[in-house]
Amino acid sequence: MLYALLCYNDEATVWAWDKTQEDEVMRRIAVVREKLEAQGKLGPSLRLLPTTAATTLRKSDPPLIIDGPFAETKEQLLGFYILDVADLDEAIAVAKALGEANPGGAYEIRPLAVYNTGADLRVPA
Repeated sequence: MLYALLCYNDEATVWAWDKTQEDEVMRRIAVVREKLEAQGKLGPSLRLLPTTAATTLRKSDPPLIIDGPFAETKEQLLGFYILDVADLDEAIAVAKALGEANPGGAYEIRPLAVYNTGADLRVPA
């Protein structure tokens, strides 16, 4: 079953990490990522640039285009993983492993329904 594992954190904190902090977190995440890749359970993983680089289209009449998202939250969506795992329990286990590797934040686990039949979200063999 395909799941999206959405990664939330305080982007002001994450983008303020120095190179040593960033390298250490990414090293710990790589341990989890490499294990999942070897098991054929990890699809695309993407890190989003800061919300200051985003543009939002508000669905109004007429549509409104604004800089960045408007969200009064302490955590922002910073990236996501696509998982191909047996069930929700296995997706939760992946989120826990990544949570141990990456300080702070939260993971949202959401099942995926592929509606674009031309899209290939399968994990590469």
